[in-house]
Amino acid sequence: MPDPSAALEPLADRKRRLVRQRIIEASDELFAARGFDNVSVSDIAARADVGRTTFFRYFGDKQEVVFAQEQQMLDAIAEVAQQEVFPVAQTAIEAVEQLRPIVVGLCERATADLDAYARHRRLLEQHLELRGREALKIQQIGVILGEILRDRGTDEATAVFASQVALACYQTGQRRAKTPASLADETRAAFDQAARLGQRSTPTARV
Repeated sequence: MPDPSAALEPLADRKRRLVRQRIIEASDELFAARGFDNVSVSDIAARADVGRTTFFRYFGDKQEVVFAQEQQMLDAIAEVAQQEVFPVAQTAIEAVEQLRPIVVGLCERATADLDAYARHRRLLEQHLELRGREALKIQQIGVILGEILRDRGTDEATAVFASQVALACYQTGQRRAKTPASLADETRAAFDQAARLGQRSTPTARV
């Protein structure tokens, strides 16, 4: 079924989106077939039927393409989260709970295509330089989560603390998940565990 929102998308924006997606798909195919180290920017551009200049208009390097889908998901989730109305989180526990559906939603979207997610994880595990870039992306998730809370009126200290707890839950879910399909459930379980720890805190603890 056609996406109703597509009719509202300006033609120029739609063309840019399609070119970007073509580059992403071309890189995925080539990385899977040849391996990351054996694929050049020129290879990706040729497969996507664009020039190198066009490639660099969308991505800084081939590493950035590997994480393109994550960035799209982060942007979409942040946009939706900012549109929702929530009471100001008065404690870190409340703030973490507000972030739970956002982080779990990110996991669900990341694993919507289980095969693609599995290929992505294998690619990261095989290349140290990609794991370094992944670490930066994970920290970026933390920054975005903190911004969401601050935009909702949460104070700076609570937003920073809660975003790091939520980030730890996300990373715990990644480490515990035996299969891509279990990522969201393991992340929920990590949030549950964090909530129980918060409930055990002493009355004087700043939570």
